Amino acid sequence: MLLAEIANRSINFFENQACPMSQSFALINENSENPIFLIADHASRHIPEEYGTLGIEDPSLLRRHIAWDIGIEDVTRRMADKLQATAIFSKFSRLLIDPNRYPDDPSSCPPISDGVTVPANKQLDEAERQKRVDTYFRPYQEAIGRVLEQKLKISQTPIVISMHSFTPIMDDFERPWHIGILWDQDGRLALPMLEILNKNASLVVGDNEPYSAREPLGFTMNEHGTKKDIPHVVVEIRQDLIDTHHGAEKWASMMTDLVLQVQKKLATV
Repeated sequence: MLLAEIANRSINFFENQACPMSQSFALINENSENPIFLIADHASRHIPEEYGTLGIEDPSLLRRHIAWDIGIEDVTRRMADKLQATAIFSKFSRLLIDPNRYPDDPSSCPPISDGVTVPANKQLDEAERQKRVDTYFRPYQEAIGRVLEQKLKISQTPIVISMHSFTPIMDDFERPWHIGILWDQDGRLALPMLEILNKNASLVVGDNEPYSAREPLGFTMNEHGTKKDIPHVVVEIRQDLIDTHHGAEKWASMMTDLVLQVQKKLATV
């Protein structure tokens, strides 16, 4: 099935489902009245003990980007603190199950990631796949839905920012962008972000680079942004810029300033 077909169809994973308590996510400032909501789908490289290394022989590979978005948890936590905004973080590696893919997408539990074979994901049976959905994917996505419902109840239009990071090199191509703004039909956040960022001559800014939100690829923004008509955007920051605490602090400060400027612009519309 094509990714576009997977992402565009309406699937209700949550209705009439009993979801067990799990350790699939962490929330910061859950009851904040700030409409800004930060989401870090790929914050963690943690693989639960029962899964070991998913059969990957060299555990050091799990520190690479195949397991998580390097640096983005640090940046997002700092932003949440500066903004006093709600933020949610996954607490499981996307190699176990990707919280930003539809569960029946072949890349949801990838058998191969950037050339690395993941033996435990090969010929994955339906029972195990469903277990991962019920234990990790669904509770995480339900928590996002609850936060948005709470913000809407207090008469606020949420500002949803999905935080990601990307590798400096992919397929031998050195990516020139420092930051990418990914968006599809909804430019309410993306367009002012691009306008502000492009005024900074020191930055190389990608408009739907290094990935495009118009394919589309992601579950989170499609289900919680596009389908609910909530202003949303995906931010991608290059990993070598945020893989230290110093870099994370620098970019968290830059992003906080950017988000506040965009929030101010939205308030005048």
